[in-house]
Amino acid sequence: MIAAIQTAKISLEADPELLVRGARGAHDRSDFLLVRVITSDGIEGYGEVSATPLWSGEDGTSADHFIRTVLAPALIGTPLTPVGAADDLMDKVLHGNPFTKAGVSIALWDAFARTLGVPLAVALGGAYRTEIPIKLSLSGDGEHLERAYQAATTAGFGAFKVKVGVGNDLQRVRQARQLVGDAFLGTDANGGWSRADATRLIPELAALNVDFVEQPLEPRDLRGLHELRQLGLPVIADESVFGLHDLVDVIEARAADVISLYVGKSAGPGRAVQMGQLATAHGLDVLIGSNGELGIGAAAQLHVAAALPRLSAYPSDIIGAHYYTEDVLEKPLDSDGRLVRLSGEPGLGVTLRADLLREFR
Repeated sequence: MIAAIQTAKISLEADPELLVRGARGAHDRSDFLLVRVITSDGIEGYGEVSATPLWSGEDGTSADHFIRTVLAPALIGTPLTPVGAADDLMDKVLHGNPFTKAGVSIALWDAFARTLGVPLAVALGGAYRTEIPIKLSLSGDGEHLERAYQAATTAGFGAFKVKVGVGNDLQRVRQARQLVGDAFLGTDANGGWSRADATRLIPELAALNVDFVEQPLEPRDLRGLHELRQLGLPVIADESVFGLHDLVDVIEARAADVISLYVGKSAGPGRAVQMGQLATAHGLDVLIGSNGELGIGAAAQLHVAAALPRLSAYPSDIIGAHYYTEDVLEKPLDSDGRLVRLSGEPGLGVTLRADLLREFR
C-alpha cells in the first residue's frame, strides 16, 4: 500500500557556460520538486517534478500544492500495484499537469521496482540496452557559443544540437558546424519558425550537413510539419507531443520522422514507454528529450530509454548533472558525455544526497 507521499523543494543553477537560450527563453536555473513515496512495507521510491512555467505551465510550487492537496490524499491507502492504476487515478482527480504527475509516478515506479529487487527498466519491460548515446544543446552566438562548445567537449560530449529560432540562425549553425567539425549536429527551433522561415532555412541547413531539425513550427501546425518533411531533413516532433492523444494526432498527420519523448510530458515512465511502443508500431523512431532534468529525472529518462523496444540512432538528451553547477545524487549517473549507462541496481539505481533526504516533509 502507499503509506506516505512527501516532497522537498530544490533549486539549482545551470552551468553558465552551458546555459541554454532558445525560442522559449533561457533556462538558467531549475526550481524543481523532489518526491518521496513510502510504502506500508517501508520501501521508499523517489521522483522528480522537472517543470518550468515558461515551457510546461508547471513549477515546483504548483506541483507541491497539487501533490499535497490533491494527489497524495487520493493515493495514500491505495495499492502500489499496478502502478498504471495509480497513474489513472491521478488523471481522475487532477486535470493536466503531466510533469507534476510524472514526479509522483516516477517515485511509485521506483518503489515498485525496488520491491521486486530489479532495475526500473526491467519493471518497465526491458532492458533492451544498457548504454544510451547522448548529446548536448549548444546555444548563443560568437564567444558564448565557443565557450559552450569548449565546456561540452571538456565534459566529454561528442554529439550536439544547436538552438535556433531566435535570429541569426544560419550564422549560428555555420559557426557550430565549424566548431564541431564532422560530429553529429542537429538543430532545435522550439517552434520558433514560421512556415516561410523553415522553408527558406531547412535546405541551407541540409547543405551544412545538419542531421535533423527539431520542432521547426509551433506545436499544432501538424500540416506544416508534414510539408517540411519533404525538404531534405528529418523532422523531430517535441512540443507537438505531450500525451498519447497528441502522439496519435502526429501519427495521423504524418507530421514527424522522430518523436522526442519526455517522462514529464508523458506523465510518467510507464506511459512514456507505452507512447514509445505506439510510435514504433507506426514506423516512427523515438529518442528521449530533456527539460533540464536533475539526477532523479535523468535516471528516469535512462530507464525509459533502456525499456523501449526501439530507440533512435540519434543521441538522446539525458544530460543530468552535466548541465548544473552541482549534482543532487550521492553518486552521479555513469556518464562520460557520449554514453550514459545503467547501474544494474534496483529501482532508479540512484541515491539522493544525505542533506536533501533531510528536506522531505
